[in-house]
Amino acid sequence: MILSDVDLLAALESGAIKISPNPDLETQLGACSFDLRLGSEFRVFERARTAFIDPRDAINWDEFTRVVTVPDDQPFIMHPQELVLAATIEEITLPDDMLGRLEGRSSLGRLGIIVHGTAPMFFPGFTGRCVLELGNIGPMPVALYPGMRICSFTIEKISSPSSRPYKGKYSGQQGPVGSKLQRDDEMKS
Repeated sequence: MILSDVDLLAALESGAIKISPNPDLETQLGACSFDLRLGSEFRVFERARTAFIDPRDAINWDEFTRVVTVPDDQPFIMHPQELVLAATIEEITLPDDMLGRLEGRSSLGRLGIIVHGTAPMFFPGFTGRCVLELGNIGPMPVALYPGMRICSFTIEKISSPSSRPYKGKYSGQQGPVGSKLQRDDEMKS
């Protein structure tokens, strides 16, 4: 069951869910979601620095990406066919009986901006900033600004508290963290 605005406020007030910094409820609270804002750091791929990524090898993100920090009043330009990692300003903490889902905003989707490729779900027990897999699938470059509302975040109650709350490899992430696929057992040779 997806929580309504009434239930989201109650969960926030009781401390069942935590969002830091506190959201501006006038602009960030919707009928059944919170809008989250874009942070100022972007992890940009530099294709000329490496031939390919092999997830079975140790991945050193600094070899083929760089982090760009954009001042609040300046745009980050997303070019067509570009993938960039970014993170929300807000840090989310979910209890063991709720999960979160991150979705793009229609207004940005109509410009070609997607906010996740395959990772919309945040498991019960998750704590951290949401890393965004930003892509521009449109034909034109689009300016994105730190602090703008970039995505919506819904929260769902699950049937019972999870006996395996999330404590995985992305727990506590604070910025545009890259893939840790090489840590998966099936990727080890």
